[in-house]
Amino acid sequence: MRRWLAAVCAAAAAASAGAQVLDFTADERRALLRHGPWPPPWRADPTNRVSGNPDAIALGERLFFDPRLSAGGVFCASCHVPHRAWQDGRQRARGLVEVERNTPSLLNVRYQRWFGWDGAGDSLWAQSIRPILDSREMGGGAARAAALVRGDPDYRCRWQRAFGAPPPLQDEAVLAGIGKALAAFQETLVAGRAPFDDFRDALAAGDREAAARYPLAAQRGARIFVGRGRCHVCHSGPLFTNGEFHDIGVPFFNPDRSVDPGRHGGIRRLAANRFNLLGPYNDDAGGRSALKTRHVTLEHRNFGEFKVPSLRNAALTAPYMHNGSLATLADVVRHYSELPLERLHSDGEAILRPLGLSPREASDLVAFLESLTERGAAPPRPALPPCLDFPDRVGVDKR
Repeated sequence: MRRWLAAVCAAAAAASAGAQVLDFTADERRALLRHGPWPPPWRADPTNRVSGNPDAIALGERLFFDPRLSAGGVFCASCHVPHRAWQDGRQRARGLVEVERNTPSLLNVRYQRWFGWDGAGDSLWAQSIRPILDSREMGGGAARAAALVRGDPDYRCRWQRAFGAPPPLQDEAVLAGIGKALAAFQETLVAGRAPFDDFRDALAAGDREAAARYPLAAQRGARIFVGRGRCHVCHSGPLFTNGEFHDIGVPFFNPDRSVDPGRHGGIRRLAANRFNLLGPYNDDAGGRSALKTRHVTLEHRNFGEFKVPSLRNAALTAPYMHNGSLATLADVVRHYSELPLERLHSDGEAILRPLGLSPREASDLVAFLESLTERGAAPPRPALPPCLDFPDRVGVDKR
């Protein structure tokens, strides 16, 4: 009996010791609170007239899974796999051939400012067009994509419902609409709430009992994240990214020993892209959305910079970095703990210093990153019914 009572008391003491909230400083609390609330409110994309349109979402979802957009049977979901958190788990993406960069997840993509590892896309719809045209990824082209939409009765019907007119005569205009429908679908891919969100909201409400349900290891990791690690400077806000570009000491040589210029090349490609926000397909009549594109400047320091990824659901999206060179979150933490300063291309990345984490600190930081993972899997999406509102006689807009 005594042994049983001792065991019960020991278990109770352990549980009591585990149900704690660290004494975060006022600065730490403020920094943690800035990472929420989640999810942010919905805002339609002013550059895309069908953003949030249910008919465009249905059209975009159908196109997302259609291999006929490609010259070789590849489709968007070949790389952005739903059950893999909308990425592919590969070190580098593989379309018609393997390319140089890792496939980013599409979760929460609607909240981004620039798109792609190098920011060559200034809108989600323009970024959605890029792999269709890339000969290494889908290799479809504007003529093929337009012919598919015009020639498929279901697509013609869905296009009429989404855009209020038949598919246009110009292939390029059809391709722009395809990008906008794909973007409308991708805007629906938003991560659910994670354990960190409950902890953050409990801190905001002053509810210590609820906050104490968050594991101590994750709390200690959170303290490192917003404290001496200064991770929150770049991985900021509810999305855990500032959406900008930095050199973090990851080598930018490709497997063939060529050099990936990162943001430097992305700005050049952005300027040359007819589908950018300065082009004819931006639906924002006020033009404010194009200011970022008009004023972005090419600087030498952009060489070797890559976009700061969101950390939400990071535990589900290995491997990491623009080239998929780090296999686990522990590897990522080790990279920053042992950061090779001599690899930094830009002197402007003065914020980065080796963290020199102990094994327990590294483990705590991983525990915090894992706590940014949404609970459970998203429910399966229902199958799309055929579009029957408009008969086959829906034609082509010849304007």
